[in-house]
Amino acid sequence: MSKILHILNGDSALYGFNQTGLDGDVMVWREVLSEGPLQENILSGSFWSARSKWITQTFNEDPEVYQHKVIDELGKLNSAYTEINLWFEFDLHCQVNLLGVLKMLSQNIDMSAPSIYLICLADCVQFNYAKGLGELSGDQFEELYDGREQLNQWEFAVAAEAWSLYVNGDAAALEKWLNENNFWGGIPLLKPALKAHLKRLSVNAAGLNYIEQRLLEIYNSGAKTREAIFIIFWESEKIYGMGDSEIDIYLNRLKEKQLIAL
Repeated sequence: MSKILHILNGDSALYGFNQTGLDGDVMVWREVLSEGPLQENILSGSFWSARSKWITQTFNEDPEVYQHKVIDELGKLNSAYTEINLWFEFDLHCQVNLLGVLKMLSQNIDMSAPSIYLICLADCVQFNYAKGLGELSGDQFEELYDGREQLNQWEFAVAAEAWSLYVNGDAAALEKWLNENNFWGGIPLLKPALKAHLKRLSVNAAGLNYIEQRLLEIYNSGAKTREAIFIIFWESEKIYGMGDSEIDIYLNRLKEKQLIAL
């Protein structure tokens, strides 16, 4: 076993990462904590039981596949690593997953033992404005690695506060906290992602949140297929980092309300 662990947010990053010469074991984080039920204690059995139930029902996934691809993978965090590298992106999907990982690490390991680093991809000019780690080559991964940021207890404390606020879903409390925090240290991409979530928490007079409103606008503008809607939404709302399966959750709600016909 290596003394170094790399945690990648999703399988799409594996191809480019495997082209690098970086040492270490790899753990792939395959959850989507930006959607579905959450609890404060991410290490509780009830947390993962609720996640498994929601994922398998929402995405028609086999419970055994979830156990193998998600739960079993988490077992790697029980090993004694001296260095952990977190590879995540700028969007809400990735940043909420990052909060979950940081919460799990803070509850599961001796924080004085490993050095924990964050490597976050924003829209990088030097990478032709790549939108995701899955678009990068091995050389580009190594370039990002060279600029990694070591996290300390302060950043973990901020992440813990953000996790609690996110789980509780109190828009007023989240907005107040975001307005009062002006220094984000090594996790600066968290603020814009949570601001996007704050927009999602508000509901209009028709009972639609921001995501549903945007999808309805796109549909009414002439995009009448899921594929066409996906493309426009991805381009205009990249901050949410949603895949087609997650967008489908909101489209299905609009269908149930008979606001769209797909």
